[in-house]
Amino acid sequence: MKSDQSHHPEKAEKVKKSKLNDDSPGALHGQTWLTVQTHQAQQLIHGRNKSKDKPAIIGLVGFADRLRVIWQAARDDDPYGDWWLIKIHAALEQNRQYISQCQEAVDKLLLQTQGLEVSVAVSQRPYRLQLQFANPYAYQGAQMIAEFDQLVRTLLTCRHIGQLNDVPATSGISNSARRVRATFSVIQGYRALGLDRKSLKKTGGNDPHVSKLMRNIPEDVLSGKRRAPISPRKIHFPKQNNRPTKLNSQTSLSDATPSVDENHDT
Repeated sequence: MKSDQSHHPEKAEKVKKSKLNDDSPGALHGQTWLTVQTHQAQQLIHGRNKSKDKPAIIGLVGFADRLRVIWQAARDDDPYGDWWLIKIHAALEQNRQYISQCQEAVDKLLLQTQGLEVSVAVSQRPYRLQLQFANPYAYQGAQMIAEFDQLVRTLLTCRHIGQLNDVPATSGISNSARRVRATFSVIQGYRALGLDRKSLKKTGGNDPHVSKLMRNIPEDVLSGKRRAPISPRKIHFPKQNNRPTKLNSQTSLSDATPSVDENHDT
């Protein structure tokens, strides 16, 4: 029996297109993991809850969750969302540069050990997490923690072999941790008010009520002329794609390098 496709060219064309589609590459999937080897770095991932004696500290998890809201606001044409992304980008760039400069300085100390070949200390049980963030700046925050972790291990190594005493080693860890926390805290000033440039134009730009909560923003940001180097496209995606942050822990850090700064709020 002959196929009836020759009598129905439209049907044959649909079958042909379907086969072509079946041969197309599928959706891309990948995995990203963060591995840290010090308690100091692990503490910066999870932060600290508020207690009677101590205020809350925002870690990478809280930073990523709040940043997800800001990223979506910028996508929805909220100029305050754009302004906060600019500030977040600047904080990440500045403080990662600070950590990098500190790393260069301690690396030079290790090179001054004549006759010794010194490797940076590593943990026998590193702490490893799978990251599933909704925007690039959250991953940059994770990268900053990884760089901080490397710096801590190098400082501890320098102290162990006598290239540094306890004071500069502890100070180097504390100051760098403070920089990381300061970066994550930038998100605190943003308020999700459902704004967009169209609604703000009706009030003549900066709304007094909004300005009271978040202050005025520069005119070039309000107009949309200036945005963060990494910004979302102005496209509305289904809500289910704006999923919360997920972190999957794989290994504990109970046997990691002992902390020289255990009493410091990192």
